[in-house]
Amino acid sequence: LATPEIHKIPATVLSRCQRHEFRRVPIAEIVANLRTIVENEKWEADEEALLLIARQATGSVRDAQSLLDQLASAEARITLELAQPILGTATSSAVLEILDAVQAAAPGRGLETLQRTLDSGVDPRTLARQIIEYLRNLLLIQLGNSEQVEAPKDIRERMRLHAAALSSPNVIGMMRAFNAAAADTRGGWQPSLALELALTESLMGIAEDRSA
Repeated sequence: LATPEIHKIPATVLSRCQRHEFRRVPIAEIVANLRTIVENEKWEADEEALLLIARQATGSVRDAQSLLDQLASAEARITLELAQPILGTATSSAVLEILDAVQAAAPGRGLETLQRTLDSGVDPRTLARQIIEYLRNLLLIQLGNSEQVEAPKDIRERMRLHAAALSSPNVIGMMRAFNAAAADTRGGWQPSLALELALTESLMGIAEDRSA
């Protein structure tokens, strides 16, 4: 038997099995594997790009190799700037505008940016995931782990400003709200509703924190 959900296997079956757990491959090992492939194939790749690929693969060597192959077919040199938009980790201007609106406690501006972005064809859950990734980077900066943040210099500066303006509890609360929006697979008659609720909840949390 092979399953990623061992809790679903009945105890009567488990008691008759030898159990072998396959764990995710550490990021450092995936990066080393990708570096070997790059050298063997005579490709050129920046270390930051390989690290981003490894993190996006979430412990799967096969997925990391597939992402590397995808990027290698796009440009002569695999850079962080190339990898981010292709892997969907690039910080969009919409994310920055939404965080600016939250920082300024401007709900109207935030909702307007949200609606304009969704009207342009962006998937709501994709936008939610981009916001979560940005918030995660803010939290890393606040916790003193800025070296784990992969972003261009200008985006890093915006992150630094947002990280200084928002408290860690605010950032964590926003991550939870937008994570719920990203996990909302129902869609429904109003696909933007989950994101609008997450944004409103975030603004209310910051307002309460500032008034305390």
